[in-house]
Parts: sequence; structure tokens; C-alpha cells
Amino acid sequence: MNTEYLSVKDAAGEEALCRAAEIIKNGGLVAIPTETVYGLGASALNDEAVERIFTVKGRPQDNPLIIHVHGSEALKMWCSEVPEAAYKLAEKFWPGPLTMVLKKKNCVPDRVTAGMDTVAVRCPDHPATLRIIELAGVPIAAPSANISGKPSPTSAEHVRHDIDGRVEAIVDGGECRVGLESTIIDLSVTPPRLLRPGGVSLEQLRDILGEVDVDAAVYRRLEAGERPKAPGMKYRHYSPRARVVILDGAVENVAAYVNAHRGERTAVLCFDGEEKLFDVPVCLSYGDPARPETLAEKLFACLRELDRDDIDEIYSRCPPKGGVGLAVYNRLSKAAGNTVIEV
Repeated sequence: MNTEYLSVKDAAGEEALCRAAEIIKNGGLVAIPTETVYGLGASALNDEAVERIFTVKGRPQDNPLIIHVHGSEALKMWCSEVPEAAYKLAEKFWPGPLTMVLKKKNCVPDRVTAGMDTVAVRCPDHPATLRIIELAGVPIAAPSANISGKPSPTSAEHVRHDIDGRVEAIVDGGECRVGLESTIIDLSVTPPRLLRPGGVSLEQLRDILGEVDVDAAVYRRLEAGERPKAPGMKYRHYSPRARVVILDGAVENVAAYVNAHRGERTAVLCFDGEEKLFDVPVCLSYGDPARPETLAEKLFACLRELDRDDIDEIYSRCPPKGGVGLAVYNRLSKAAGNTVIEV
């Protein structure tokens, strides 16, 4: 398949968006930019197109998809029960990196929801994708536009690397601003439950909702037989080929541990300004822990940079677990298969 590359960064942007919408309406797959990561989009109402998402990604069939809509007015179209809390969250955080899980209407195909009676919905904060949704006239089902298990794509070039020739088009909307997938909050239960942390923090959710439970999958991997209610809850994700180990402790202790255990094919993911402390072949910094949003923005790009044949193990500094830092910790722990060593 010859993948079309559609840029929205020049005068032909509207023409490119119309072409992307046309492909989606006709049952094709289009990689779309969002503020979080690039998504692999198809009409959520087209079973065959949605099935191709799973095939192209190699995605497990029990892993539900998020549908992307143009605004809060779409909630009543696709959700059978919409509590007032959903509108409060939409008013505060939409468009933006927040997904809400709600009871679905029968018009939402079971293939999108992995057969569950709930659907995950969000309104992305990227003008190109909002325009594509508007032009296509359908909700767009879209997981991250990568091969399942690999680090999520935060640029069109990342998407090209993973799925060139396997989809009809890739829309280049620049680099993603947030860099991690959206926060997922389950509003179909009482109290609401955080299923996946992201760019909207647990603290921000509690400011609006009051009590919010945190699902065990935020901190650990689901066991065999446990069914994921939202994307990213069950399977190992975001992983380069190398083994990833999180080291939790003061930088002096982390450096001492790494320098004592390093090999010739060891890499380190550290914080800004720490590079000289590590005697390893490859050392990358991925941001400032005092500003965890910088860690989120660079994490996946750094994991992709370290996805090399000459690297066997990656030691990573443990991010703070407050605010957006919880989302960074969640993604790193999944990349590491929950291997965390306190030093």
C-alpha cells in the first residue's frame, strides 16, 4: 500500500484535511495528530475499518478503543447515561487530554468497546484532528499509531517508522505537545475511578469531582483473567527492545548502582544535568523532575531513540509520582514490566 503524507503546516492544509476525512469516511485508516500522541484513526461506526486498526497494530482484541469527538454535545449521541460530572469535566478540560468512560448507546459497535457496555470518549486538542472529525461527520476510533507494545509516536516520523505502507495516510501536524496518552476517568462507577493517568492529573480531577478512586492497574499490571476497561491497562506497553529497569532513589545512589552494574550495552535515562554522573555508553536526559510535564513530553521520543540493536538494558531515573509525574511513572513502569529497584 502506498501511504499518502498529508501536511497541514502549509497553504494546502485544508485540502489535506479534506482528503484525510474522505479516506476515513470511505473506510480507510489515517494516522492523526493530537496533543497527546499520534492516533491511528478510523470511523468508529465502520466495523471493518476498526478491525483493521487491530490488525495493523497487532493489538489484542480485548483492548478497547477511544472514540474521538468534536465536543461535549457528542456525549448524548454515543453515551446512554451522561452524569453532570461529565459536562463539568468537559467544560474544564475539553478539548484536551482527558478521556471519559461512560455507559454506551447501542449504536456504538461492540468491536470498539471490546464487547463492554461502556465507551471511552474524548475531544482532542489539535485543530487538524478536530477539523477531520468535523469533515468526516463520524466519531473517530483511534489508539496510538504504533505497533502494539512499542513506545507511542509523538511525531509523524515516528508513525512513518512503524506503519508506513500499512495505512492509507499519515497527517503531519507537528510534534505532540503533551507527549503521553490521555488521562482516563471512569464515570460509570461511583466514586469515579482513575484508570490511566495522563496530562490531566489526579489532583485536578479531585478538584472537580471530589472523591476519585485509583485503579490498581495504575501501579501494577493486570493479572491473567482481569479484563481491561480502558486502553493501556493490561498489557506491557511503551517498550523498546532492551530491558528497562526503573531505579528509585537519590541520584548519587542511582549513579553508584548503575556504574557498578553497567555493561558495554547499557544506557541510562536520567534527569537534566545528571549525564556526567553515569559511566555508560549512552546517556539521555528526558527532562526536569521539578517540571514533570517536560518528562512527559520527551519520554517516548527518548525510549524510541534508545530502541537500538546495540543496547541491551536501560536504567531509568524514577519520576516523581505527583501531578503529571504519576502518568510518566505509569508509562515507565509498563515499559519496565513493573521492574523497580529501590537504591
